[in-house]
Amino acid sequence: MSTVVNSEREDHQQPSHPSTLGAWLLGQHDPTRPAIVIDGKTKTFGELISKVNQLSNKFASLGLRKGDVAAGLLSNGAEYYEIALACMQSGLYFVPINTHLAAPEVEYIVRDSEASVLVVHAELADKVVGRVEDAVPHRVVIGSAPANWSSYESFTDVSDDTPATRSLGSLMMYTSGTTGRPKGVRRPLSDATPESSLESGVQHLSKLGIPPGTPGRHLVCSPVYHAAPGGNSLFLLHAGHTLYILPGFNAEAVLRAIGESAITSTHMVPTHFQRLLDLPADLRDSADVSSLQAILHAGAPCPPATKYAMIDWVGPILWEYLGSTEGQVCACSSAEWLEHPGTVGRPNPDAVVLRTLDGEQATPGEEGTIYFKSSPFEYLGDPEKSAAARWGEFATSGDVGRIDDDGYLYVLDRRADLILSGGVNIYPAEVEGALLGHPGVADVGVIGVSDPEWGQKVVAVVQLAPGFSDDDGLRVALDQHVREQIAGFKRPREYIFVDEFPRSAAGKVSRKKLRELADDQ
Repeated sequence: MSTVVNSEREDHQQPSHPSTLGAWLLGQHDPTRPAIVIDGKTKTFGELISKVNQLSNKFASLGLRKGDVAAGLLSNGAEYYEIALACMQSGLYFVPINTHLAAPEVEYIVRDSEASVLVVHAELADKVVGRVEDAVPHRVVIGSAPANWSSYESFTDVSDDTPATRSLGSLMMYTSGTTGRPKGVRRPLSDATPESSLESGVQHLSKLGIPPGTPGRHLVCSPVYHAAPGGNSLFLLHAGHTLYILPGFNAEAVLRAIGESAITSTHMVPTHFQRLLDLPADLRDSADVSSLQAILHAGAPCPPATKYAMIDWVGPILWEYLGSTEGQVCACSSAEWLEHPGTVGRPNPDAVVLRTLDGEQATPGEEGTIYFKSSPFEYLGDPEKSAAARWGEFATSGDVGRIDDDGYLYVLDRRADLILSGGVNIYPAEVEGALLGHPGVADVGVIGVSDPEWGQKVVAVVQLAPGFSDDDGLRVALDQHVREQIAGFKRPREYIFVDEFPRSAAGKVSRKKLRELADDQ
């Protein structure tokens, strides 16, 4: 794995933060400022915004109008930010697609979003070529393009003048629904300027130990198609920080990049923490992490022992936050967490409330569904789910928690059945549906079981069909079958075989009994 570094730390000195806010304005007023560094090559804000304007002008020439959709199946790279920034100043929705999804899952999102433009990296093209040509009029490949697809270079070979008309667009992230089918979280668009939304992003960063007006170097080591690493790095780009982009997470490469590039911030999930802590002690002890000012983390519960070890190593610079595609809830500094272990922060009581099952506001210490003030949104094509997620000006993603007497919030469950593994949401219904397609499976239930590295691992409780027996060959066959249906990271890591499957008289799976079966193993 190549590491994005320059060897001389003094080369990382940056000019003072300009008065302008937003990557577009930085491209005009501070064009030589480094924006993105990848594989040792620097792209300045001027170069970045030149490509952004080319994309925006291309979208306009194709007749795309406010509210149309551009989707991207993209590896970590500058193109994610180019397309996102172009959509955000063109009144378009940008849909980043998880690159680990299986081809049918990618095709579903492309079709469901009604994308007018699809941009993919060449190494991912086999997931869409031959599948979406009838649905997407404009198809672009970064790299060698097949027939009936445009190359990214030719697609963007247009004027880089600032577009005559600019209006605020939006990301439209896909999040799984209760049936396992992803749903696009779509917010209404306005005629506001692209810069009008940036102040809230700066405020968000200031709550995570990154005050406005301070230049920095942010290491992107997680997939940018995820809302957290993609969204936070985009905010930091708008604030004038330089992004150092790695293709993915490799503990040694990350540690090396932090020291050699004098990284000031990064975003991780607890699994990343554990992989760093698992490195040889002499390697960690010799690493220079003195430049780090803030490590952001979210996406999965962090085991207390892991968090204590990280703080002991890098200092009290870990900033945890609770949020989802639907909105942000609260943030927590290391100092607060050390005083209140397990908390995710102290939310504004006017902005976050807990409601019990009977709809009453939960009292301190009482469990309740977490509701937070959120800008309007809808789940694309699912009005019932959209209505269920709202309560006046409040919204929920279904998380359950409690608030203590001091006002600190603790998350008790990440939705009723949701599995969080390595910071990624996995829905049991989707995995169960894939397994039920195998002739050897008569019935199945999927649960998440605590795992020291991943937070949770996927476990399947299976009742076998007649004529099939529990053996290693069947486990291999089931694993291969699931890999062909859904993304590999969703597959069960463990199978438990039972003679009688625990369903209620109403036909519902008793997940409590499934967990009891797993505990007995």
